[in-house]
Amino acid sequence: MNARWIAALAAGVLAATRPGPPSLAAEPVPVERLAARRAALFDRLGTGMAIIRSAEVRSMAVHHPQDSDYREDNNFFYLTGLEAPGATLLLVARDSEADQAILYIRDRAELSRLTGIRDIRPSAGSEAEIRSLVLAARSPARMGGLYLQREQQTAGAWDRVEVEDLEPGMAALRLVKDGEELARLRRATDITTEALREAMQAARPGMWEYELEATIEYAFRRRGAERVGFPSIVGSGPNSTTLHYDKGRRQTRPGDLVVMDVGAEFGYYTSDVTRTIPISGRFTPRQRQLYDLVLATQQTAIDSVRPGTTLGELNRVARNYMRRHSGKLCGRSTCDRFFVHGLSHWLGMDVHDVGSFATPLAPGMVLTVEPGIYLVDEEVGIRIEDVVLVTEAGREVLSNAAPRTADGVEREMLGG
Repeated sequence: MNARWIAALAAGVLAATRPGPPSLAAEPVPVERLAARRAALFDRLGTGMAIIRSAEVRSMAVHHPQDSDYREDNNFFYLTGLEAPGATLLLVARDSEADQAILYIRDRAELSRLTGIRDIRPSAGSEAEIRSLVLAARSPARMGGLYLQREQQTAGAWDRVEVEDLEPGMAALRLVKDGEELARLRRATDITTEALREAMQAARPGMWEYELEATIEYAFRRRGAERVGFPSIVGSGPNSTTLHYDKGRRQTRPGDLVVMDVGAEFGYYTSDVTRTIPISGRFTPRQRQLYDLVLATQQTAIDSVRPGTTLGELNRVARNYMRRHSGKLCGRSTCDRFFVHGLSHWLGMDVHDVGSFATPLAPGMVLTVEPGIYLVDEEVGIRIEDVVLVTEAGREVLSNAAPRTADGVEREMLGG
């Protein structure tokens, strides 16, 4: 069993003998949630098998010189709640008999109670056993990405089996978040907005970008985030116009705008919030005009979030608004010409989470709304990004705690 879950199970015993503040770390996923997710996948499978493999252990010396942290495969964690290198989950969906879940894993202690899976077998020899079960079943085998990649390298191993990619089906399931997922996303977003407020209060001309980044990421860890959801983007001046700038090596200068696009990961769910601040504490008149246009564009798009619409339709709403209200702000062109990326993406276990952009919005889906304007010649980049939950009534902005208006940003930078 992974050390994190052992620590969580032991927390009750330790608390009785050693006083201290409560842990901020994510708790294990409730068993009933895991069972419900597997049941939903069984329904989607109809008949056949699904094979989901856990992640590989990364090598600190070879693959990730600055990150040796093991992070589980999203689909494996979604269905088991475990971090377990070398494990495989086999789901057997049947018409006339009960569905069956088999977990192949190295250390089997306590896992039935943690996962709700009764059939737990040793991982040694599991590859041959899984292949034998699949061949005997004579039904489609849907393989998760890691398993599919591995088996495709074994020529002829699955010639007698109809093999399909499990990823589209898993993506459709993961698009609509259950209550446990939303709780983790809310916490990840709360951590992220609190960190952004700390960065706003700390920001001063002359700071290095990496100092602001360190302020943010320290705030993440201090509040229980396991890691960043993606490399933090803190770009000042000319770097504010680079969409995925992550070097953090420039010293800020008076009058700079700073784009801070960051997200904490909590319990395998990541947030993604962007705020643009004036490093000197106040926007210049021109910066404020551009900022207000981006903000109004964003608000128009957020107001359009409701069940039944699509990300493409929201993107058109935002671009049409920016085009109609540009005036002469961007010279001879309307400002939408300088809005050089998409408005939205799905959010969840990945920062750009799985799911088709053509899928109509439904309650429980979570997306970002992030218009921007990037004027390279003026060294002015402005992006405002928020996390939005689709509800029955329309939408809920989960990241409102971080100031969004120009006045709100300036107040926060001046001490609240």
